[in-house]
Amino acid sequence: MRFEGDTWDIVSGVGKTALQVAAARAVVSKQPDPLIVDEYAERFIVASGDADTIQLISDPALWAEHPLATGAMGLRTKFFDDFFLAATDAGVRQVVILAAGLDARAYRIDWPEGVVVFEVDQPMVLQFKRRVLIESRAEAKATRREVAVDLRDDWPAALLAAGFDPNAPTAWSAEGLLAYLPGAAQDALFARITELSTPGSRLAVDDIDISVDIDFEELVDAQTEEFGGTPIDASELASLFYTDDRKEPGEWLAEQGWNTRSVPPNELAERYHRPLPTMPEPFATVFGSIRYLSAHKFS
Repeated sequence: MRFEGDTWDIVSGVGKTALQVAAARAVVSKQPDPLIVDEYAERFIVASGDADTIQLISDPALWAEHPLATGAMGLRTKFFDDFFLAATDAGVRQVVILAAGLDARAYRIDWPEGVVVFEVDQPMVLQFKRRVLIESRAEAKATRREVAVDLRDDWPAALLAAGFDPNAPTAWSAEGLLAYLPGAAQDALFARITELSTPGSRLAVDDIDISVDIDFEELVDAQTEEFGGTPIDASELASLFYTDDRKEPGEWLAEQGWNTRSVPPNELAERYHRPLPTMPEPFATVFGSIRYLSAHKFS
């Protein structure tokens, strides 16, 4: 269970979810006509030595029928990739990836000249990521700066110390993050982003619609019955989530002067010309509750 001040490395707690997400990207990348290609994802999995996650990329059949795995992950990754490309095409040259995890966007995306990418995450996560990228002789396609700090601590100070310019428009992302923050920490995160964002800044997040009642026990039982507990252990995942009351991100941001747009998964699937997988309950409810939100600060 989560507790105040808890920490993790790449094979424990929230860190292990980064491995599982990387495994999903690795499998998506090998599909015919893949929506995204992440050539580094599999390298992170192998380097971790985590037997359970290695099995996920060694036996793609484990993912074949799981509606919340590769289908959702391909859409999510493509959404954030496109968000960053649109922002930088519009002239933004400063990018901050909060809870950067194991997605090597600084290496995957063809960034315009002059882009600086700040990756913010737990020290042990960034240390592992850096080691694997060095061993892979990977070359970043933008200037990449690590900001090793817990997002529950004073990360703005660490970001400024790393060379962040609060007077320049910024493209921010919080991908796969909000569910792992208490409601108060989510509000604090948005407040800090807003304070550091000059007009022209943009933000993208994904979240679960808080008005949807998700029964995690039912989800765990259904996953065990349908998939034998693989590829992602729903009971373990649920124990990492915070489910306290909080304001919906779009509402919070709109009140602070951001223009927002929220997109459900089915709309993303239409945008990218991808058929949605058939989902039994309660998976259909969970998938339908996901929201991909983009925001633009004009003043």
